[in-house]
Amino acid sequence: MKRRVRLSALFAACALGAVSSAWAAAPPPRAADLEARFDSQIDPAEMGRWLKQLAYEPNHVGSPHDKANAEWILAQLKAWGWDAHIEVFDVLYPTPISETLELVGGPGAPFKATLQEPPIPGDESSLRGQATALPAYVAYQGDGDVTAPLVYANYGMPADYDALQRMGVSVKGKIVITRYGGGWRGLKPKLAQDHGAVGCIIYSDPHDDGYATDDVYPKGAARPPHGFQRGSVADMTLYPGDPLTPGVGATKTAKRLTREEATTILKIPTLPISYADAQVLLASLGGHVAPASWRGALPITYHVGPGGGQVHLAVKSDWSLKPLYDVIGTLRGSEQPDEWIIRGNHHDGWVMGASDPLSGQIALLAEAKALGGLLKSGWRPKRTIVYTSWDGEEPMLLGSTEWAETHAAELKAKGLIYINSDGNGRGYFNAGGSQDFQHFVNEVAADVKDPETGASVRDRLRAREAVIASEPGATEEAKQLGKVALDPSKDLLIGPLGSGSDYSAYLQHLGLAAIDVGYGGEGESGGVYHSLYDDYEHHSRFVDPGFVYDATLARTVGRMVIRLADTDLPVQRYGDFADAVGRYAEEVKKLADTKREEAAAQAKMLAAHDYRLASDPTETSGAPTPFPASPALDFTPLDQAVAKLKASAGAFDAALAAKGAGLPKPQRGRLDAVIRPLDQVLLREEGLPFRPWYKNMIYAPGRFTGYSAKTLPGVREAIEERRFADATTYIALTAQALNAYARELDKARGIVDGR
Repeated sequence: MKRRVRLSALFAACALGAVSSAWAAAPPPRAADLEARFDSQIDPAEMGRWLKQLAYEPNHVGSPHDKANAEWILAQLKAWGWDAHIEVFDVLYPTPISETLELVGGPGAPFKATLQEPPIPGDESSLRGQATALPAYVAYQGDGDVTAPLVYANYGMPADYDALQRMGVSVKGKIVITRYGGGWRGLKPKLAQDHGAVGCIIYSDPHDDGYATDDVYPKGAARPPHGFQRGSVADMTLYPGDPLTPGVGATKTAKRLTREEATTILKIPTLPISYADAQVLLASLGGHVAPASWRGALPITYHVGPGGGQVHLAVKSDWSLKPLYDVIGTLRGSEQPDEWIIRGNHHDGWVMGASDPLSGQIALLAEAKALGGLLKSGWRPKRTIVYTSWDGEEPMLLGSTEWAETHAAELKAKGLIYINSDGNGRGYFNAGGSQDFQHFVNEVAADVKDPETGASVRDRLRAREAVIASEPGATEEAKQLGKVALDPSKDLLIGPLGSGSDYSAYLQHLGLAAIDVGYGGEGESGGVYHSLYDDYEHHSRFVDPGFVYDATLARTVGRMVIRLADTDLPVQRYGDFADAVGRYAEEVKKLADTKREEAAAQAKMLAAHDYRLASDPTETSGAPTPFPASPALDFTPLDQAVAKLKASAGAFDAALAAKGAGLPKPQRGRLDAVIRPLDQVLLREEGLPFRPWYKNMIYAPGRFTGYSAKTLPGVREAIEERRFADATTYIALTAQALNAYARELDKARGIVDGR
């Protein structure tokens, strides 16, 4: 899975304050020399050769090339001086046996969709890969054979079903067609299923990643007419990883659920299709003309349906266990071997996977080779460094989750941080993660040179935010970002993490700090995302010519790893985390007010029959479902916990800045013992409502957003969904987690003060 670049959402600005970091703005001379030697070993041309080899054939789970790549990566790590091995897990991974999608009645019938992508002239990889590429397919849909009328549901998100209700259109017993975008892929068939649909089709509209955005491939980077987006639709908002082994590693001896018991597997058949094929299906529809915001860029009048012909949808899969090959490499620490810096990227793809994920994988390999070179020259990290190349990320974070669940006790005892990357491209620095590391991330970004401009990657991002703010139509948020972006006394704020890549199990289940890093925003690969055309030719021509940003990613993450492995004192600044939590608390309080106001306004309009009066009498329509009563919530426990957190964080940061440099080694060891597992106190064993696998009270993927983060999720989602009793419960639970965190910071401050 590739993170879409969301710079405005991921970055804002906040004051540095009076407290300086324990790590200086620039690394000390020894570290600077070490990083210069590290940089000198990063070779973009070599990385390009690696990408061509790794993306030579399809790399989906169970493919011969996926296993061959894992074995090659293992051999490279060993050659570079790493202690490396492969861990194998056996997971439920369905592969397609047969798929059918056809229009069997109405305008345009008969019509049969093309469920394999044609090669592109001049693109040798697409020609070579087509023979063994997966066809149009989404993993963990529900097999079935159905024939039913079609209904168009825009992006297939909750608000779209509310709009269908207002139009008097039901999807019960129908096949739903939605377009990609607006929310995570897996929510589209899940919500269709929840509303009674018997099947789901997902297509890529040219408005979102086709000819309306750029010239189509091969002239430009955008999706060609017969390209489509594969992916997973497992309900990862319940839990990621193997559907049959939630909470435990998928080893050969693991106790497994039956497929029927696995709640993350959907029940209705689902297929992705191209916009060329979707045009025929959509043109067959009658019913309401779609609202303006639902209309894409196809040369048709978009209708909601039904009223067209019947659609026949059939999917049959092989539901056997398949092996995963996780490659694990270790450089043992010389002084603190039981503190681990963990770095990961995945090597499986939906087809060739050049941009997603192998552009990030070659960065990881370049880092590993350079670290091996430093090792051979006499350097040894103080802490243990663990490099991981995951398998099975694309079907739903399989390899990383199974390894985390298998080694959970050891990771909780030794893990300091997990640093992730995924797909990478040309453009702007992008980071998210545990916000106590935000100043550390800013310092690293200030020391990495942007290959296109020569400025630091942090300064280039500052400039971009300022320019966006100055453009006509800039939002108020963008204007505020632009106002502070040019102020050198302020940091860029790293945003929270939801899901969509391999950090999830570490941050949200085990309670390890996490940082997710990448570049992008220029020459985007979204147009070939999860398609046959995400290959070496496309990546080297449009996404990162010369592989210079893939090399920049290696230099960025390499610095993070080296500094974290060798630092004598914590680099975290807990005031930044406390400030973020304070902002999130204010947001949920305002959200509660908004929901109460919405309920009152709706009740007034229902009583006055406003919805009937506002409707077109020549069209079917309906009133919305009345909102439940929205009581005032008592946020006092959360407010008190935030105040305590801010006080404890500020006191610790000040104490470390004042006394840290002179802290004796025994005290540093005691401090590490408190700081290393600190994020684990943000976990609650109860987990989140409906999904106890997610235990972090601060960060989670949204139940109805998927990849996007929800902060203070137990409270926020309960308010959003008008579960006000749950909101009260999770105000208390979240406050308890924050109070426990503050107490640990007080303990750490006592160590710094010599108590």
